Amino acid sequence: MRSPSLQQSLAALLAAAFTIAHAAPAQAPVEAHVPHAPQAVTGTDGVRRLYYELDIGNFYADTGVLKLTEAAVYADGDARPLATFSGPALASLLRPNKELEADNSLAIAGGTHALLLIAAPLPAGRKPPRTLRHTLTFKTAKGETQTAGDIPVPVDARPPVTLGAPLRGGLWLADEGPGHAQSHHWGGAIAQNGRLTIPQRYAIDFFGLDAQGHAVHAPVEKLAESRVEDWAGWNSDVLAAADGVVRDMRDGVADRKPLSPQEEPPELSTRALYGNFVVLEIAPGVFVHYAHLRQGSIQVRPGQRVKRGALLAHLGLTGGAGAPHLHFHVSDKASFADSQGLPFVFDSYTPAGRSSEGEALNNTSAIKLSPQAPRLRRRMPLDGDIVGF
Repeated sequence: MRSPSLQQSLAALLAAAFTIAHAAPAQAPVEAHVPHAPQAVTGTDGVRRLYYELDIGNFYADTGVLKLTEAAVYADGDARPLATFSGPALASLLRPNKELEADNSLAIAGGTHALLLIAAPLPAGRKPPRTLRHTLTFKTAKGETQTAGDIPVPVDARPPVTLGAPLRGGLWLADEGPGHAQSHHWGGAIAQNGRLTIPQRYAIDFFGLDAQGHAVHAPVEKLAESRVEDWAGWNSDVLAAADGVVRDMRDGVADRKPLSPQEEPPELSTRALYGNFVVLEIAPGVFVHYAHLRQGSIQVRPGQRVKRGALLAHLGLTGGAGAPHLHFHVSDKASFADSQGLPFVFDSYTPAGRSSEGEALNNTSAIKLSPQAPRLRRRMPLDGDIVGF
């Protein structure tokens, strides 16, 4: 057999290189980062997740539309992804009022950006990674595939803050809670002072429920005629979830009629949104926010030190709320718009089932409750959980 000539060998190598170059997708001209490093937190379901937002910018205006078709998340140097999002799974990461195209892609026009709200699950028993890596896959207007690979995201190794009960007794629906990207909480990104913040990243609206799992004692067709006293959570005791110092508060805002029209807030601030409220500093850079409290019920003043379990106020209907409930979240500042929401767990609660706001408001529906379930330790209620403190 004759050996191939040098010229033939060079031609073969060039052809192979050409094939490899054209087989690998081109790099997409995007920039991606996170507004805030994620921390691992375990939910009611026992799954530990990293919740965070990936801000993806199609950098050049003349690039044209890039269509994101898949996002893959890897831990440290792993070859297998923790999670891959495409189709309906990709749609679940979008903010409120955002949708995929008919071809299940997320269109990002040239010079614009999009935000993915990601909950990356960690395998049982595995320590949180030091870094997450991301590979994003796009289609161009010409149908060509482009990728952005090994996008790093640092992971905050600190554990979430552990809290006591913020409410006394009873059953409570965690509405618009953690893990729900389309909620007005996690989906409420704010651009201000050169930063992108999500103050309500882990916020919960706690609606009181009766023993049958109903939030209001009024026919569903007559909810607009209900009184505050018809709501199960109305006037419940609101408690300090940890030892702390009162850093801000307000009282004197009148309680409103349930489901009455609300005016657009003039600004994104505690006083424009919260109605009557209390903000506790429980550790350096850790603040607990309580909003929509009953007029005249607040028991504390700025600068006052309180002990865990102390009565702060009673649950009401003030500020940006349609019905009586407690808005609760933890952040890194006492203010609202310029703060980042922080994860938290309660040291103990009973998981009593799952429901939705619509089911809780319909007192003709049957909600399956399990109040005898074993108490959970150091978990975070997720959207739709019913919990007992």
